[in-house]
Amino acid sequence: MTDRQDDERNGPAATIRDANLKATIWRNEGEERPFYATSFTRTYKDQDGAYRDTSSFVGADLLKLSELARTAYARTNELAREDREQRRDAFHQERGSASDRSRKNNRDR
Repeated sequence: MTDRQDDERNGPAATIRDANLKATIWRNEGEERPFYATSFTRTYKDQDGAYRDTSSFVGADLLKLSELARTAYARTNELAREDREQRRDAFHQERGSASDRSRKNNRDR
């Protein structure tokens, strides 16, 4: 399985592959905080040789799909943790900047 970060603004937060199966993780903005949703697809070649994606899986895919879901679950938890850390750091930076301004204002008086 591979994990690929996509830096495009509206692209997926991560894509995880296992052979012809793919989990695409999407970041969505909630009212209070971001959340992640995952879509699963199977890639196949049609009779013209063109690659297509489907959300239907055959029996032989199901065990691999369950492991892919487990990996996607772990990755969404990592992404959510990174979001929390960024929000915390931004809060502390903003709070620190306000404290710095307050100290500077007190010194200037």
